[in-house]
Amino acid sequence: MGYGEAALVVPEGTPMGGYVDREGPSTGVLDPLQVSAVSWSAGGRRFALVTADVICVNEDLARRVRREAGGEVWLAASHTHAGPETGCVPGGAPTPGPWLDAIAAACRSAVRAAAEAERPCEGTAHRGELHGVGADRSRPDAEAVVPLDVIAVRDGGPVGVLVVLPVHPTVLPAANRMVSADLVGAVRRRLRERLGDGVWVMVATGAAGDISTRHTRRGQDQAELDRMGDVVAARCVELLSERGTPAWPSSGGAGLAWAGRRLTLERAAVAADVDALKADAARAAGDPVAARLARSRLEGLRARTGGTGPIGVEVSVARLGDLALVGLPGEPFVAVADDIAGASRERATVVLGYVNGYPGYLPTADAYRRAEYEVLASQVAPGSAELLAGTARELLAELRP
Repeated sequence: MGYGEAALVVPEGTPMGGYVDREGPSTGVLDPLQVSAVSWSAGGRRFALVTADVICVNEDLARRVRREAGGEVWLAASHTHAGPETGCVPGGAPTPGPWLDAIAAACRSAVRAAAEAERPCEGTAHRGELHGVGADRSRPDAEAVVPLDVIAVRDGGPVGVLVVLPVHPTVLPAANRMVSADLVGAVRRRLRERLGDGVWVMVATGAAGDISTRHTRRGQDQAELDRMGDVVAARCVELLSERGTPAWPSSGGAGLAWAGRRLTLERAAVAADVDALKADAARAAGDPVAARLARSRLEGLRARTGGTGPIGVEVSVARLGDLALVGLPGEPFVAVADDIAGASRERATVVLGYVNGYPGYLPTADAYRRAEYEVLASQVAPGSAELLAGTARELLAELRP
């Protein structure tokens, strides 16, 4: 197994992605963006997981990275809302030419560095609850707890850590025009400080479609990023101190396999009443939280692109020894990941979102009964998330020895 990374340089004046009401392009860099890669190889075959500090990954970019890097490559977005605009349109869109080139080049560099650094290592999987960082962003009274997955890589001593965090990295506000990896970057920094020199840290975003820091953050600045990053890092260290589930042996290649399947998702019909949502926003004017939620529901409806025709997506799975990875496109709700992991017969199953394409939000079927932002902004029909989950379960079963 090996690890590599590459810088993703964002010039001042770059259009930023994530918030439609941002008032201008970037004015500087709060913390640098990067592309990270981990790779496993056996018998001349290589699998690489790559994460990029961008708002989303479109299918054209994922295809190019896979073609140029060689082997099986998954490209996942961290979903930072303080990075460059990379063509993040629900339902998918072309990646702007300069970023198609720049991100692909950084991915090639990171994968090459990971492959060159490969050595026999053993892995263990650690899972636990994370409190006080992420919660259902449409429900102010929801419990602030999410699952946290930490994969430890060792060669006698610690070598590296892969963290999968199912929380929107949106601590910084729309008014921010400084480039930043946001919560993902803060977790990387704080965990590296705790683990010490020589231990790499890679942070991927899990199934975070309905989970954010909206009701848990105490501010929206660098100090709050540091505080939240430290909360996550401290919990990671706690989990690493506990006995983990063996993920793969030191030989590294036992059971290395992967599979993917193309699916077609039907588009959602626009059934919400715009006038009713405007009335909700007006009634909520005296309650800041209610007003924000009502406004987001209205913005969600307006975010519908009005596209026609089905949306093509890919579901990806990989088995690395006794560790199963699932890569879902777009923004699946956390319950979708729970459904996949709960039904898996592997020793450890970890689900990532924002992988190899961007169909937009993927709410659970029951969520469509509520006029929440994610449902109103979703491009896909009810049942789409369950179709993806069922496909992931089928693919995992097919890979089982």
